[in-house]
Amino acid sequence: MSSGLAAAAAETDAQAAEVANTSGITPASLRSTLTEKLEALYVDVADISGGCGQSFEAKIVSPLFAKKTTLARHRLVNAALKTEIAAIHAWTPRCFTPEEWEKKKAEAGVGS
Repeated sequence: MSSGLAAAAAETDAQAAEVANTSGITPASLRSTLTEKLEALYVDVADISGGCGQSFEAKIVSPLFAKKTTLARHRLVNAALKTEIAAIHAWTPRCFTPEEWEKKKAEAGVGS
């Protein structure tokens, strides 16, 4: 192993997490970008990476998803987050129109 690689290698879990989370991407930054670029009415982003900040899932409610297929919705989200997605390991969006979201909440018995 070269000295450069040895110096860059993490020796503990804490160091690994610190090195892994150098993208600067956070649930809050993703939420802000999605809200702004997709006119989202509701965005819930969760870090599912176990703390390293490299894997996220999101529920996104936007009127821009109306009359779009799931694939078209994902393409719209991915275009809005092009830079961010390139910097993380995994991204899972779940996209809803406002009407779909209200129906889903009603079926689950969740209030507004």
